[in-house]
Amino acid sequence: MKSLTEYLWFETKKRKELVNVTQTIEGLVRKSGVKEGFCLVSAMHITAGIWVNDEEEGLKQDFIEWTEKLAPFADYRHHRTGEDNGDAHLKRTLTGHQVMLPVTDSKLDLGPWEQIFYAEFDGARRKRVVVKILGD
Repeated sequence: MKSLTEYLWFETKKRKELVNVTQTIEGLVRKSGVKEGFCLVSAMHITAGIWVNDEEEGLKQDFIEWTEKLAPFADYRHHRTGEDNGDAHLKRTLTGHQVMLPVTDSKLDLGPWEQIFYAEFDGARRKRVVVKILGD
């Protein structure tokens, strides 16, 4: 069995941002040498997530607006700790913190429009994502 673990670092300029990481993940799959297996992509911070969907600007704006409607900036109990990012924690819960992707014939086995995004909800500080690829 082969394996590869890599860390991707992010420091977005905006508090909320979607960063397409598909090409980076595809490059790591090639680097791993795995022909058949799985690729885990996991945000290692509690206010960021991983989202798989279409690279379409309107959809991305709709997604950010949707998360804002479901978890708006408000006076959350979490803010009593001195933080102001309670909404970001909830948005991460909506998005999910990781995805498991199939690797088939040495490539990510994504649907025709699927792209992988790092979803930042409390940006402008350094955060990381772990990518772990396992297989034969």
